[in-house]
Amino acid sequence: MKNNLSIAINAALDAGNEILKVYETDFAVETKDDKSPLTLADKNAHLTIVSYLSTTPFPILSEEGKHDSYDQRAVWDTLWIVDPLDGTKEFVKRNGEFTVNIALVKKGSPTMGVIYVPVANTLYYGMDGIGAYKVENITPNERIETLDDLSGRSIKIPIIRKDKTYTVVGSRSHMSAETEDYFNKLKAEHGAIDVISRGSSLKLCMVAEGLADEYPRYAPTMEWDTAAGHAIAKAAGFKVYQYQQETELEYNKPDLLNPWFLVK
Repeated sequence: MKNNLSIAINAALDAGNEILKVYETDFAVETKDDKSPLTLADKNAHLTIVSYLSTTPFPILSEEGKHDSYDQRAVWDTLWIVDPLDGTKEFVKRNGEFTVNIALVKKGSPTMGVIYVPVANTLYYGMDGIGAYKVENITPNERIETLDDLSGRSIKIPIIRKDKTYTVVGSRSHMSAETEDYFNKLKAEHGAIDVISRGSSLKLCMVAEGLADEYPRYAPTMEWDTAAGHAIAKAAGFKVYQYQQETELEYNKPDLLNPWFLVK
């Protein structure tokens, strides 16, 4: 399994390299059927990741690839779930808060996750049995042979932060009524709370890293938006619960739309 993690890390780094090539140009923006944006960076990153993951025995479910019917996917015991460029809106805004997401899912549960932040040269990875880690200053053109190549650079997460103010990931300006109600509940429990805002799967990374105590997501997401972050958060000791339930998010469902969830 560690070999698969090395493959996924190299895939994410190389995809990040392809993304930055487009990021530095005057790129065009298309609109998909679901009204979300699409760029050449999404397409190139998808092709790059597929070239790596196709060397493994597992099928690939990518946001930018073919979405097989559930009748076909139902027999997939283990699969890759990929978002080649999570946060295309952030990419278009050029704010740097976009990521490459790669997860390995077994029997509906994410067991391995890789998230790369190309602009920040930051890598997050986690796997059942080894924990979760952050690597800083890792450039998109780097490649690793084995995980040992990262042993001196990987910081185990979560990191205990000095500021004990209860901190939540969320939007300060665009908040659903349910999220606002939940924030008010947290204020009643903890007093003043801090709210930090991040784009893409970085929201899950903030909890996994220990920078936030929880992340309520009471708005739509797709499986490829969360699988990698879920795996990393889980490896760091957190859970991604379905809204008002004690069960975790499941993957490779008939409907690839996630229910609302809470990372804690």
